[in-house]
Amino acid sequence: MNRTFLLALGVLVVVAGFILKGSLFTVHQAQQALVVQFGEPRRVITEPGLNFKVPLVQDVIYFDKRILGLDAQPEEILTTDRRRLVVDSFVRYRIVDPLLYYQSVRTEALLRNNLAPSVANALRGAFGKLDAIAIVSGDRPAAMLAVSNVLDADAARLGIDIVDVRIKRADFPDTISQAIFRRMQTEREREAKEQRATGFELGEKIRADAERQRTVLLADARKQSEILRGEGDASRTKIFAQAANQDPAFYAFYRSLQAYSKALQQADTTMILSSDSEFFRYFTESPGAPAPKR
Repeated sequence: MNRTFLLALGVLVVVAGFILKGSLFTVHQAQQALVVQFGEPRRVITEPGLNFKVPLVQDVIYFDKRILGLDAQPEEILTTDRRRLVVDSFVRYRIVDPLLYYQSVRTEALLRNNLAPSVANALRGAFGKLDAIAIVSGDRPAAMLAVSNVLDADAARLGIDIVDVRIKRADFPDTISQAIFRRMQTEREREAKEQRATGFELGEKIRADAERQRTVLLADARKQSEILRGEGDASRTKIFAQAANQDPAFYAFYRSLQAYSKALQQADTTMILSSDSEFFRYFTESPGAPAPKR
């Protein structure tokens, strides 16, 4: 009897433990919870702590109270200057109404499907009023405020609060970017050719000026050398003349020796002259003897 009672008591304690465990749940500080019964919402818990629910009948769905992020798909926008830009953005939001959030979207995937079109329309509406330079340069605070205002109305029906909307990147499409790159490359090549042509022209001017200066210097040097050579010849002639006037016989003898040296340079030189020729005078006479009278 006692054994049966203890066994029954043990079973009751185990069952009670399972029931107690299934009826208790904890909500942390970064969470908020929604208690549902057979899929129907019953109550919302936003404060942290230990709470109770009906076991096996009610379930608890947890939602994050922290700021969450949603990366929107890049959108192609037509600006006021008829240029196409690809704008990549992200949204930061917080779940403020778990019940409405559960009733409208339930999961983040469904939230993305509901909020992404609103983000795209808001971006097109706000950025379509700006030109490409204003968007790319970052001068867009008013446009971002307009996007946030549009999203606030859509976010209210989803049970979330839009904290911030930011642009990660705003750039031209790949095809346009390649065309711009090619145009920039062509422009740089044109500038390089102009620089090279200017440098070549300047080089030719410098070379021509250097050649002109070289020609002038050579001409001046040649002129100066001719002047010096002429002065040297004049001085030499003057010296020879003075020497000849001092000793005419010796000068005549010296001139004859020079003539012999030039005329008799080769051993096989043959000269046919009269024996009493003036050319052979110093072969028979001394240098100081007077020249014979003819």
